Amino acid sequence: MVHAFLIHNLRAPQAQDTGLCRVLYSCVFGAENSPDDPRPRGAERDRLLRKEQILAVARQVESMCQLQQQASGRTSVDLQLQSSDEPVPLHEAPHGAFRLAAGDPFQEPRTVVWLGVLSLGFALVLDAHENLLLAESTLRLLARLLLDHLRLLTPSTNLLLRADRIEGILARFLPHGQLLFLNDQFVQGLEKELSASWPR
Repeated sequence: MVHAFLIHNLRAPQAQDTGLCRVLYSCVFGAENSPDDPRPRGAERDRLLRKEQILAVARQVESMCQLQQQASGRTSVDLQLQSSDEPVPLHEAPHGAFRLAAGDPFQEPRTVVWLGVLSLGFALVLDAHENLLLAESTLRLLARLLLDHLRLLTPSTNLLLRADRIEGILARFLPHGQLLFLNDQFVQGLEKELSASWPR
């Protein structure tokens, strides 16, 4: 099962910008149980804990993406925004996976599958035993759909105003955090349904 999906900004490896890694959108599927925690549980405390966990994942993804770009010799120009008319080269995008030990930041061990597309990072936080190939193909599909349908790389895009559309895509292609085996014909059908449900 997928524990969380997130979109965050990516900074160039040698950027003069000292800004922080920002989570632009996140969706958590299910809650973590903490029977050993003696402190009283509350909705606000749970929300802050989830926010810290997601931010920790985003920072690690950003670090991994920067390391991969430096190792491959890519320049920081690769992370700059491009024209929304140009196709996004997802097959060339930095990607990877890493494991999170129990307690850092989640109570259970988790695996993170990530994809860096220009100035955006996409990540799935998975149970440790999940199928990584299926998770990677699902993440690439989600990234392509979000980039194509929501034009996320255009400078005026505000993710907060498009959260309902992001949730619509997640509900169809990652329902309740379940990874689905999808063939191309089924994906095309879901895409048509998705396009028909959104006014232009």
